[in-house]
Amino acid sequence: MHEKTWWWPVATESELATEPLAVQLFDESLVLWRDGAGQAVLMTDRCPHRGAKLSLGSVQGGQLQCAYHGWRFDGTGQCASIPALPGFVPPATHKACRHELREAHGLLWANMGGAQFDPPALAGLPTRRLIYGPFDVATSAPRAVENFLDTAHFAYVHRGWLGEAGHPEVPHYDVTHTADGRPVIEQYKTWQPRATASAAEGGWVTYRYEVLSPYSALLSKRADAGGPEDSYVIWACPTSEESCRLWFAQYTSDETSSDDTLRDFQVEIFSQDQPILESQQPRRLPVNGGEVMCAADRLSAAYRRYLQKAGIAYGVC
Repeated sequence: MHEKTWWWPVATESELATEPLAVQLFDESLVLWRDGAGQAVLMTDRCPHRGAKLSLGSVQGGQLQCAYHGWRFDGTGQCASIPALPGFVPPATHKACRHELREAHGLLWANMGGAQFDPPALAGLPTRRLIYGPFDVATSAPRAVENFLDTAHFAYVHRGWLGEAGHPEVPHYDVTHTADGRPVIEQYKTWQPRATASAAEGGWVTYRYEVLSPYSALLSKRADAGGPEDSYVIWACPTSEESCRLWFAQYTSDETSSDDTLRDFQVEIFSQDQPILESQQPRRLPVNGGEVMCAADRLSAAYRRYLQKAGIAYGVC
C-alpha cells in the first residue's frame, strides 16, 4: 500500500492522558499509551497472547498491562512480565506489534511502515493555535478534504455564514503547483456575510489554498477591510476506506475572541458540512471519472489528479 509511505494523524497530544487510547487507521485497530518516561507509544490493539484488545488494559509502572491475563509490555512492545509465571523471563518472540509515532502540530502521527515523507510542514502562520475535533465522519478522507477545498458550496451549505444566495458566483482563479506537485490557489476572492467569529458585518475576503499532503490542506483568509488573519488546516485520518476522523486547526491573530467563541464558530461551520458529506455517493472519491466537473471545480480537479500522481488508492475509486 503506497499510503504507508506517509505519516497520518491518529490523535491530538492532549487526547492521550494516562490510560490507553483506542484509535483506528486503514481499518486496523491500534492503541496509544504513554510509557514511564511519558513518551507516546503506538501498537496494534491486539495482545499476542490471546488476541484481546490491549486498549482494554491499563498502564502500570510505565508498562501496558493486558486486561485478560495481565501480561505487561514495555515501550518497544516487548513482553516484560507474565503474572502467571513470576520467575519467567519472556523471550523476544513474546512481543506486541509496535508502530512508529511522531508528535507534530499538536497531533500524534502514525506510520505503518516504510515512511518516505515527513508530516506536512507549516510555516509563517499566526502563533495562536486551536485544534477542534475529533469529528468522526461517514465518508472517505479525500471526500472530506475536497469539500474543504471547494468554494462553490459556500452560498448554499453555509448561507448566512460564509456565503449567501445573492453571491453564488465563483470568480476565475488559477491553480498552480508546488515543486513537489501539490495544488495551490494563491488568491481567491469571495463575499462572505460572516467570514470569522469576530466579524460584525459582511465583506470581501481573500483566500489562499494549499494542499499539504494527500489528506490534508491549508487555507488562509483575511477580510479585505482588515481584521485578524486566520489560517485553517484540515487533518484527516483514514479510519477505513469510507470513513475518516478529522481535526481542524485554526491559527489566528485574533487575540480578543475567547477559545469558546472561536471553537463554536468552527464547529457550527462543520456541522453544516457533515450531513452533506455523509450524503455523497459513492463515499470514496471518484478520481477516475464518474462525476461531471465545471470551471468552478478547477481546484477539485487538480486535487484528484494530485492523488492519482501520488499513487493514492485508499478511499478513492
